[in-house]
Amino acid sequence: MQTLAQGYRGVSLLIGLNWDRLLSVVTIVGALWAGAFIGSLTGF
Repeated sequence: MQTLAQGYRGVSLLIGLNWDRLLSVVTIVGALWAGAFIGSLTGF
């Protein structure tokens, strides 16, 4: 049980440290998708 708790803490730490990178990747992908969608509506 102690090993499981330590593993969970380690994964939680990795997510905490890399949260800003994940958020920026999601933001860039969302912006590219939105730009492609708007571009397809306008015909450019």
